[in-house]
Amino acid sequence: MTRATKIVATLGPASNTPEVLEKMIRAGVDVVRLNFSHGKAQDHIDRATMVRAAAERVGKSVAIMADLQGPKIRVGKFENGKIELIPGAPFILDADRTELGNQDIASLDYKELPRDVKPGDTLLLNDGLLVLTVDHVRGAQVHTTVKLGGELSNNKGINKQGGGLTAPALTAKDMEDIKTAMSFQCEYLAVSFPKNATDMEMARQLANVAGEPWRHKPAMIAKIERYEAIPHLEAILKASDGIMVARGDLAVEVGNAAVPALQKRMIKMARELDKVSITATQMMESMIVNPVPTRAEVSDVANAVLDGTDAVMLSAETAAGKYPIETVEQMANIALEAERAEFVSLDTDFAGRQFGRIDQSIAMGALFTAYHLGCKAILALTESGSTALWMSRHRIQVPIFGLTTQAVSQRKMALYRNVLPLLMAKFDDRDQALAAAEKILVDRGVLMPGDTYAITCGEPMGYPGGTNMLKVCRVG
Repeated sequence: MTRATKIVATLGPASNTPEVLEKMIRAGVDVVRLNFSHGKAQDHIDRATMVRAAAERVGKSVAIMADLQGPKIRVGKFENGKIELIPGAPFILDADRTELGNQDIASLDYKELPRDVKPGDTLLLNDGLLVLTVDHVRGAQVHTTVKLGGELSNNKGINKQGGGLTAPALTAKDMEDIKTAMSFQCEYLAVSFPKNATDMEMARQLANVAGEPWRHKPAMIAKIERYEAIPHLEAILKASDGIMVARGDLAVEVGNAAVPALQKRMIKMARELDKVSITATQMMESMIVNPVPTRAEVSDVANAVLDGTDAVMLSAETAAGKYPIETVEQMANIALEAERAEFVSLDTDFAGRQFGRIDQSIAMGALFTAYHLGCKAILALTESGSTALWMSRHRIQVPIFGLTTQAVSQRKMALYRNVLPLLMAKFDDRDQALAAAEKILVDRGVLMPGDTYAITCGEPMGYPGGTNMLKVCRVG
């Protein structure tokens, strides 16, 4: 059984060498995340080059996801690097302050905060570990009382409980970073803190313009981490190619207890709308310092897999942790074991569904046929990868192979659940293409003499969106 759920890993100091990266890819990494919150443009360009080279050495299709920083809603720096907030004590957040902060006052990167809050609002700092209650706003100063204290160090993030911060999703830095990401043609562009579909449409337009010299259009991932995004989930999904369930900031804004149900809802909605989903944040957090995960982390990863997520993501675990390779290995094993327990109900999935497109109907027909005939594999000859994407939206324990002549489509399919993307030569003749596809799978040891498989393609060959044929074959 091959692993269906994909693994996204973040590059950082712990994994920023060709040797470690290659071992991580061999251990199971399918998508490499470049975090644009850290590093300069050339750093990301160099890392992208390193990812492409490592993937080629391993002989595996690996996608690159550029993750934009988004608005910096943070406190400034302190005289001694940190302070201790005491419950019940007053504390001021000053948008005009340029000096270092101290025990009584801190500067702000986010200058609009005084306009976004009112007395009675709750501010959460450092991922919700510190809580302030707003007493009043005086000019550029937000006067608060410490409700939940503790250590506050330089540049920690600020969230407003229940949402309401007006910061735009795309900053001037993000717009420059989009140009950098397009220079190495990232397959996925993740947008931080979108509030609505318009944010995603704007990001897509900027990316398409920046990618025009290379005729490259990345797939757009909306990171759901704002309270305001929840009522607009469907519209955001329709304007995107997928979502990231970014549980860190989201939990701070909506409350920890609300996140598990939201996670299930978002993954389900993504599958229904033929979009991809990534589950992220603290999945294997303890493995930053420990060689094995906690039982709770194992359950967390397994439950995301059982929810139907396309991918599970590692952040600090592989960027800065002591055991980046071991973390990937553990996550791969957990996902594989969870998939063994999945319940396949393909007939129920199709009940009452209608398909208005020929290519989508062919994709669904391939799934239904392979499931009931017990086929060894499903082969989708696809230019854009769309046929493989539609197939991957349904649970089926038959591996799907996306065969394409386009390297970009091959890498993009690396994120699709239960899809193994492969590159093949271009053929104008249908029968030659079908024979070549079968040979690729036989040479890989996937298909043996006597095995049956379902294969889809378009005729004439080589046109995106042209899938119009389904064939069931037996290996001779």
